[in-house]
Amino acid sequence: MGTVKTKRMPRAVREQQMLDAAVRTFGQRGYMAASMDEIAELAGVSKPLVYLYLNSKDDLFTACIRREAKALTEAVRAGVHRELPADRQLWDGLRAFFTHTGEHPDGWSVLHLQARTHGERFASEVAAMRTEIVEFVTQLIVVAAREAHRDPDLAEGEVAGLAEALVGAAESLATWANATPGVTAHQAAATLMNFSWAGLGNLMEGRAWSPSHPSRSVSAGPRTSSAE
Repeated sequence: MGTVKTKRMPRAVREQQMLDAAVRTFGQRGYMAASMDEIAELAGVSKPLVYLYLNSKDDLFTACIRREAKALTEAVRAGVHRELPADRQLWDGLRAFFTHTGEHPDGWSVLHLQARTHGERFASEVAAMRTEIVEFVTQLIVVAAREAHRDPDLAEGEVAGLAEALVGAAESLATWANATPGVTAHQAAATLMNFSWAGLGNLMEGRAWSPSHPSRSVSAGPRTSSAE
């Protein structure tokens, strides 16, 4: 490999260039397989310069997680307009989420796949981002409850559980959408709204689901056909 020649540019710009290369490499090759040589070459800088700016592979990966997490949470928050009805707020938030993860598949891979499987240090960074998004979704559900009832009686634990379930579904759906050709952010958001909003609406109108019959043990004996 030849010597990499770099042009002078502000440190912040150069660092973002390195992070761009690192996110692409980590997202496509995985944390273990990614090399600092490869990242430096993709960024158009020398490997010593990467170490000078970002200290180590672990520190570089942590910086990538933090940048991508910040960008995702900001995109979701920016997509929601508080003056709109609750269902529209949730729809806009989901669409912003799937738009961002679809436009930044390597960043989403870093957050959802790589960071969670390579040590507590990295997993805790993603957990902090996820907590922020869950809290945000929780508030959207609370707004919906207030619209449905002047004095909403949804239990705090129930609302938190709904938010966890919704965020978990969005995470899985984003990974599926990125791996499935032709799936748009609009389609992914509509899929999750159709899956979740009807149920949320029923719950907030006091029509919670419950089993129609108590569970019954299933006999292990042979069945007899009605035709016999």
